[in-house]
Amino acid sequence: QVQLVESGGGWVQAGGRLTLSCEVSGYKHTRYCWGWFRQAPGKKREGVAAIDRNDNTSYKDSVKGRFTISQDNAKNNLYLQMDSLKPEDTATYYCAAEPDGDCYERSPNWNLGQGTLVTVSS
Repeated sequence: QVQLVESGGGWVQAGGRLTLSCEVSGYKHTRYCWGWFRQAPGKKREGVAAIDRNDNTSYKDSVKGRFTISQDNAKNNLYLQMDSLKPEDTATYYCAAEPDGDCYERSPNWNLGQGTLVTVSS
């Protein structure tokens, strides 16, 4: 099973930037969809961004133009660059892998890491 270890979370003022990283291991083929989810206190988990095996990306509307998802060429690391951060971006962010290549947010097959906390102060 794929293993996902996030890093890079922390505290930042509104308008600032953070880049999250995810070290990936244990995957056995290249058909995965990779993504980032987040969950704020008292709220449901939501998909933030995804990238498929053809490097097509998709984003939650509220982060379009501010967040960028990317991978290194070996697909051992997944990144989420977050610019112009807002207090409403405060959440635990989870790196995720979907083995069937289905980037649909509600796919039941997403595997998530342990998460990294991002706090944006106003």
